[in-house]
Amino acid sequence: MTSAIPAKTTASSTEPGPRLSRDDTGTKTRKAPKQYSDRVRAERRLGWILAGPAFIIMLLVTLYPILQAIYESLFKFRLTAPGEREFIGLGNYAVILSDPVWWSGLWTTVFITVVTVLVELVLGFALALVMHKALKSVRGLLRTAILVPYGIITVVSAFAWFYAFDINSGYINSWFAWLPGIDENLNWFAQGGTALFVIMASEIWKTTPFISLLLLAGLAQVPDELTEAAKVDGATWWEQMRKVIVPNMKAAIMVAVLFRALDAFRIFDNVFIMTNGAYGTEVLSLLAYRQSISRLEIGLGSAVSVLLFLCVLLICFVAIKLFKVDLAGSQGGK
Repeated sequence: MTSAIPAKTTASSTEPGPRLSRDDTGTKTRKAPKQYSDRVRAERRLGWILAGPAFIIMLLVTLYPILQAIYESLFKFRLTAPGEREFIGLGNYAVILSDPVWWSGLWTTVFITVVTVLVELVLGFALALVMHKALKSVRGLLRTAILVPYGIITVVSAFAWFYAFDINSGYINSWFAWLPGIDENLNWFAQGGTALFVIMASEIWKTTPFISLLLLAGLAQVPDELTEAAKVDGATWWEQMRKVIVPNMKAAIMVAVLFRALDAFRIFDNVFIMTNGAYGTEVLSLLAYRQSISRLEIGLGSAVSVLLFLCVLLICFVAIKLFKVDLAGSQGGK
């Protein structure tokens, strides 16, 4: 004789359990658990074996400075007076967040990041299209020429742009004196607007090839069958870009924007060499440098570094949520 009450079952498998859903009649049904083939499991295991050691080493190398900075930020500590260390909790953060210098540096950093990344994205996409469509005979030479600026050390690039625009040693004023607002007496680094323009222009020139390289890899992943089908259907060039090419490059665009935004938000070399933060060009990395290196205020400098790290995490979170790209979503052999 069987009982009318069904017995409870327990899942002993390591795979995710079945999920409830409703059919057309409103009755709850169970979806079958997601199954992976032996090949996929083996590839995942191999991936962890190959990347695991490097991941652990990178975690240890980066985790210690972060924890050290968080610890030091809780103290009032000046390097010239190590015996006067005093625990003040979040006092350093209160001092920084109530200081207009922090907010001025934050908005300047955000402005530089947004402008440079947007311009680099447009220019990088154009260069990626040129490299992708170039003839095979000149494709290698063209890619090498475009990538040359990215191979130059940032400090060298910053000095080159500084000497080109400097009022004493520069040649830009004499070359472009015919343009409105430019004359031989224009001092680009004596006012905030022109100084920021040179800083951002040097950053765009230096790092646009990096974005173009990432976008070129994304263009190579777009199936030719899709673009050919769009042409057959009578789609214009703009419609092909908007409905076929760009949607299939979403992951590459997200990676390019995220990498460059993180790099641009930590800009330091160009500002330090050209203006040293004068005339409203102070950025957060330079502010952390001033506190830790110039003034030897280890506590305040560590607090600025921690806040900069939190801003970087916020950029990562916003980018991932904005693009909604699952980089691990496409897996073969299921």
